Amino acid sequence: MARAERRSAGELESEVLAALWATDRPLTPAEIQTEIGGLAYNTVHTILKRLYDKGLVLRDADGRRGAYRPSKNAAELTAEAMRRALDRGPDRIAALQQFVTGLSREEERALRELLARGGGDPG
Repeated sequence: MARAERRSAGELESEVLAALWATDRPLTPAEIQTEIGGLAYNTVHTILKRLYDKGLVLRDADGRRGAYRPSKNAAELTAEAMRRALDRGPDRIAALQQFVTGLSREEERALRELLARGGGDPG
């Protein structure tokens, strides 16, 4: 439990989302607790409630009682966070330039291909 207390709420939310993204079915709080390890059931339940309130997880009403699934995949959530970060800054172009300078060659190549195609799936 001491280890869980040192992790921030954001870290715990990320761990819960990662557990949900790792499977193709909804998980109960007990299953998430087992998957993550080191967290009390009540802590997992609280994190799920926060994620639900933020619209990041959905409660499975049709299937097993109390099972949760992510409302967005990891790529969608990351893209939204990137757009919000750009919206907060005074100069979107400068922010994009700084972002691009930190890309690996492979990431830069993938970005160039996406832009050449007008966006869409990288595959």
